[in-house]
Amino acid sequence: MTLPPPPYGSAGEHRLQQHFGTTDRAARFYDQQVRPHLTPEMREFIGRQAMVFLASADSRGQCDSSFRAGPPGFVHVIDDRTLAYPEFRGNGVHASAGNMLENPHLGMLFMDFTHHRIGLHVNGTAHLYHDQDLRSVHPGLPTDVAPGRGPEMWVRLTVEEAYIHCSKYIPHLQPAPRPAGRGADRPKDADYFTASQACTT
Repeated sequence: MTLPPPPYGSAGEHRLQQHFGTTDRAARFYDQQVRPHLTPEMREFIGRQAMVFLASADSRGQCDSSFRAGPPGFVHVIDDRTLAYPEFRGNGVHASAGNMLENPHLGMLFMDFTHHRIGLHVNGTAHLYHDQDLRSVHPGLPTDVAPGRGPEMWVRLTVEEAYIHCSKYIPHLQPAPRPAGRGADRPKDADYFTASQACTT
């Protein structure tokens, strides 16, 4: 008899749980911590966050990680199963959004480094929208996410699972004012990791 797969987790993680003898402990985590939607506490937590880390992969499984930031609440909670965040003009590569066109599975990790030192994983299916198209469906989207900047597009995430990232090993960071200038000893962004190579070619 073949048992149905557990409601959460990949086949690979279940194989490792069996190998390391953590199946029961993992089952308790799935049961107590993993939710198929955002709880009120999760929604409030996301509304306070000014940054999120993204995990995406293309159709071949080639992975990319990225980072987004904005004013607190720039990731907008539409309802308990839907999030949206704006994509602004950047370097023109569109690595994360390009992956979503091929493979819509998206992982988001919200981290509170300054207050409670806790994290929240939100995984789901992403779709890309032009600003006016998403606003026609969700007119409550914020209009001033980044003053003076309009989004090139929005990423709308249908939540499939959300769960805690525990506070163990999360460092406590103290916010500092942003320096007025880049500093004389700091290369500009475009040259930061390639300046020496540029000088030798």
